[in-house]
Amino acid sequence: MSDPTVRVDTNSQVPPYEQIRTQLAALICTGRLAEGERLPTVRQLAVDLGLAPGTVARAYRELEAAELIRTRRGAGTRVAALPSEPHAHDADQLATLARHFTSAARALGAGTEDILTAVRDALDPGTRSSSATTDSGAGGAKTAKASAQVTGVRNRLKRQT
Repeated sequence: MSDPTVRVDTNSQVPPYEQIRTQLAALICTGRLAEGERLPTVRQLAVDLGLAPGTVARAYRELEAAELIRTRRGAGTRVAALPSEPHAHDADQLATLARHFTSAARALGAGTEDILTAVRDALDPGTRSSSATTDSGAGGAKTAKASAQVTGVRNRLKRQT
C-alpha cells in the first residue's frame, strides 16, 4: 500500500473538516486505508495539518457516523469493515474530489497532461506512464519541495499505524 496523504486547502470554499472527511472516506472506500488500520489521533492529525483539534474531531465524528471508522478507548481510531454490498458512488462527492485534486496539482505546477497521467497511473498502478517521471520546467523544483513536505506527513501518518 502506498502512503495515504490528507491535504487541506485553507483557501478552498470547502470547510477543512469536509476536506478531511472526504479524503479519508475516499482512502477507506478505495482500500488505500485497510480495515483495522489505525488513524492518527485527533491531536496529531490537527498538528500535522495545522488545524484546530475540533476541526479534525468533527471529520472523525462524521466518518464514525457513516460507519467508516470506529473509535475505542485504548484502541484508538481504526478503519471499520466496509459493507459487503457495493454501493453507488456519489457524483457530487466525486466531482468535489476531482476539483480538490486538480487544484492541488495545479498548485504544484502540473499541467493538464501531467494531471491526466497521474490519474491514469492511480487508476492502474501497475503501468507507469513515461511522462509521469519527467519534470516540466520550473514546476520541477516546486514539485520536489512539495513532495518532500508530503513525504514528511506520510511518514508521520505511517508511524501512527
